[in-house]
Amino acid sequence: MKNILLIFSIVGISFLFAKEKFFVVERESGSLAIIEDGLTRSHIKNLHNLNHAVVKFKDGDGYLISRDGYIVKFNPDSEKVETEYKTSKSAIGFVVGDDFVAVANYDDKSVDILNRDLKPIQKIVTDSKNVGIKIYKDYLIFAQMDKDLVSVYKRDKNATTFSKVKDFKVGKMPFDAMIENGKYIVGFFLSKSFGVIDLDKLDYKEIKITTNKNKPVLKVPHFGFWSISSDKIFIPAVGDNKVLVYDKNFKSIKDINVTGLPVFTSLSPDKKYLAVTFSGKDFPTIQIIDTNSLKVIKNFKFNGKVLHVRWSNEDPALYVSVNDSNQISVIDTRDWVLERDIFQVTKPSGIFIYTKR
Repeated sequence: MKNILLIFSIVGISFLFAKEKFFVVERESGSLAIIEDGLTRSHIKNLHNLNHAVVKFKDGDGYLISRDGYIVKFNPDSEKVETEYKTSKSAIGFVVGDDFVAVANYDDKSVDILNRDLKPIQKIVTDSKNVGIKIYKDYLIFAQMDKDLVSVYKRDKNATTFSKVKDFKVGKMPFDAMIENGKYIVGFFLSKSFGVIDLDKLDYKEIKITTNKNKPVLKVPHFGFWSISSDKIFIPAVGDNKVLVYDKNFKSIKDINVTGLPVFTSLSPDKKYLAVTFSGKDFPTIQIIDTNSLKVIKNFKFNGKVLHVRWSNEDPALYVSVNDSNQISVIDTRDWVLERDIFQVTKPSGIFIYTKR
């Protein structure tokens, strides 16, 4: 009996000091479900069109971008919306700086600079759908999808406005990007390559992506789906049943054969494991890859489409968004077993973690 009480006490203490809150996009209902201590505790509602919605946190503030052009600021502790601003009819991405928010718009073909309370400061008109927006030092970088350009802007001295430094002509139809060690790496829809801009030198090069057999990758995936460890880059080869492994110079290390067409890869906090999700008939499947042996070590199959995964930073757990089953499933990453399911979420998609201060 004493042992049982001790176990419950330990569990209670771990919940008491838990810092992570999971904000889950319920895209069909335009809301965020909040999961804390393993249970769905509440919902933030009336957040507009949440198809492809993204949530970010900075300095205790929460920000969400909706597909229909709203940027929403909310308090992740009180779970209350504080303000919102509509930048356009359609927005696709945003970044949060120390004292500004920048939003890349599809329609009205501009980039909006707002202060942290979402008051407008500047509108950069590009006459192009804009994607892949990133921050590096004093630079704001984004891709112009319709013009095959990447634009680099620099913050004006003593102001929260930006002026153009340079446009780079790049591959056909840039669509997303990531920052890695001062390099802006941009992917293309219509070129079988990716571009790299060295933001310290302001020069550009284009790199072909091939497998070990020199077979061109059919489609470069969304860069949010790439995973970078200390010495390896993992790329889902959309259109081929492989995860491609490169070193930091993009020299091929290995092609890992997987069960279907991979869409999303997510690296564990300790960089030891990679979770892979799939499209098509393998939508309900997740495979786990050991990043040392570069082998698939575990398979999971769920009752519905897996739209997103997120590793806990505090616990040995992988959270899985199972859209059709209206649940978040939790995998214990010590023994690689399905531990439990969390309900009271409707059509979940993206999972985002806020660490309480």
